[in-house]
Amino acid sequence: MEIPPLFKQGASARVRVTVFALLSVVMLVVDARMHVLGTLRQALGTALYPFQSVAMIPRDAVTNSSDYFSSLTSLQRENHALRQQQIVNAQLMQQERLLAAENAQLRKLLDMQQKVPVKSIVGEILYDARDPFTRKIILNRGSQQGVTAGQPVIDEVGIVGQVTRVFPFTSEVTLLTDKDQAIPVQVLRNGLRSVAYGRGQTGALDLRFMPANADIQKGDVLVTSGIDGIYPPGLSVASVALVETRSADSFARIVCRPLAGIDRHRQLLILLVEQNLPPRPEPDVIDEKSAKLFKRRLRDSTRDNSADEANATPKDKPAEERKGAADGTAATPAAKSTAAATTAATAPTKPAASSAKPAAKESAR
Repeated sequence: MEIPPLFKQGASARVRVTVFALLSVVMLVVDARMHVLGTLRQALGTALYPFQSVAMIPRDAVTNSSDYFSSLTSLQRENHALRQQQIVNAQLMQQERLLAAENAQLRKLLDMQQKVPVKSIVGEILYDARDPFTRKIILNRGSQQGVTAGQPVIDEVGIVGQVTRVFPFTSEVTLLTDKDQAIPVQVLRNGLRSVAYGRGQTGALDLRFMPANADIQKGDVLVTSGIDGIYPPGLSVASVALVETRSADSFARIVCRPLAGIDRHRQLLILLVEQNLPPRPEPDVIDEKSAKLFKRRLRDSTRDNSADEANATPKDKPAEERKGAADGTAATPAAKSTAAATTAATAPTKPAASSAKPAAKESAR
């Protein structure tokens, strides 16, 4: 049966493969030698690029999803590490600020130590006292460092308190605002002296028993007067915050605020003041023999006064007796006793002269 022309097959497959292979080799050689197919290749690449992009979408989606999840995990780890580093940096920054403040405070204390003409040492606050009704702190300096009770404690501004108890390696300091603490002060403006008393937990000071007309104004600066022999003169203590005067009161109400950082600093300066105060004079002691002699002289002087009054002339009598004698009236016993007392008070030389004889007799005995 003869095949119709429509379905007529051409060359065989082997022939076609051979032809196309030879054609490819020729095109490769021509392109490598003459570079004549570059433009054709670019045109074909441009035309086929959309089809390549569509064909690469599934592969890109899988790659991007894997990259997304891996990057998310790495970002979470990095975020956690950065948070930890931020916490460490914050702690280091706080410590740096604390050290900077402490360094500045120590520099100020060093400058104050050079200004005060008294030997001093720096002490650090360990803790507050346990008693909630007092204002006391504990320092890390004691008797081994030369600290004794009564020495003042200051900062770079002024007075903070006073050492009240001393242990071998620690000491207790009573703050200036304690209710049992007092310090002699002087108004810097006019030199007026007074005593400032603490007010306890309020953190203020009082100038008690000041007259209502005292020359004290709001804003006046109070410094140590130095008359107590403990605090060096001229150290800042407080400033006047309130002055109230009432016509019905004899004293003014004066409230002061401390200038020193009583509740703010950690390092303080202890002034090693030597309290070489002169001893107090002993009271006069009168023995029993001297007391008896004094009583005997007093009795003798009373008797001599009575005798002198009895022998006195009208000129020596009081005005009341002279007036009664002029009027012709007799003086009453009460008037006589009053005149005798007046004569004894106005003529002290006679008893001294009359008492010389009993004294001589007593000494002869």
